[in-house]
Amino acid sequence: MLHVLVVGAGAMGKTHAAAYASMPGVKLAGIADIRLEKARQLADEYEAGAYRSFEAAVEDLGAGQIDVIDVCLPTPLHKDYVVKAADIGKHVICEKPLARTEEDARFMINYCRDKGVRLFVGHVLRFFPEYVKAKSLLDQGSIGKPAVIRAGRGGGYPIGWNHWYSDFGASGGITLDAMIHDFDYLRWCFGEVERVYAKGLNGRLQAQLDYSLVTLRFRSGVIAHVEGTWAHDGFSMNLEMAGTGGIIDYDSAKDSPLLFKSRSSAATIPGVAVPESPLERSPYYRELEHFMSCIRDGSEPLVSAEDAYEALRIALAALASMAAGEPVVVGHAALTLAST
Repeated sequence: MLHVLVVGAGAMGKTHAAAYASMPGVKLAGIADIRLEKARQLADEYEAGAYRSFEAAVEDLGAGQIDVIDVCLPTPLHKDYVVKAADIGKHVICEKPLARTEEDARFMINYCRDKGVRLFVGHVLRFFPEYVKAKSLLDQGSIGKPAVIRAGRGGGYPIGWNHWYSDFGASGGITLDAMIHDFDYLRWCFGEVERVYAKGLNGRLQAQLDYSLVTLRFRSGVIAHVEGTWAHDGFSMNLEMAGTGGIIDYDSAKDSPLLFKSRSSAATIPGVAVPESPLERSPYYRELEHFMSCIRDGSEPLVSAEDAYEALRIALAALASMAAGEPVVVGHAALTLAST
């Protein structure tokens, strides 16, 4: 039995707590949040302990009654709590983005390695059935040689604790906080990104609106256009992969969200539609169940901390491009402006 302490009782903390509470072989040991009433409401629902702080939880439960610490806090707090977890020898699950800066992310990865604990990062898009199916079709060669990709996500502006999303220095806006999902997924599919060009509001407006359009050029030659918006009602995600042999098209707002069309046929092939079933486990459940399995058997996760680090570097390159008004090269060293 793995005992998990969730730190943070916000939207993601609730999602993670619900997953652990129904997961075989896992015990939700407690919820810690400085808003104790929030922690109590969530803990009471799942018969777990409620604590005002990380330290109070560890003192009450005892370090021996905690195996995993799940950090579901605003991005600027990730580093401190990952370090706290590693200091008491616990494996860590941290929500994306791993950190606000490349330096903090590298420090966290190295710190956990040096302390002998495992660090997992919640890039959940790799666990959505439609995205898994799209990559499977891609890997099978269904669209031939991939060439142009379009991806996006959007909805209303998120309202978090103390409106922290509106502090661009803390959240990085939609580019860092949300579009990093697409950056991670596309890197999983197409390999390393060599150049980034981006336009967006980049924290320039005080109103609760944000928009970003990022073009990625991969070393493989693939070009991807990624759009993000926090200026519209509702939430949706979309993905289109176009290659020499066909097109994979996904739109969560459509009745048949995932479709494949061969260039040799004008008709869409119906057999690859993958609708979400209300009876299926959520992608968040699948992600956390996978992490628990990796902890038990020592296997490597589908998404590693290094993957999370690289996704962060792409997002930061996009922000740097917006600020400079020029393309940015993503190398193994520091980000550099590209010559046009």
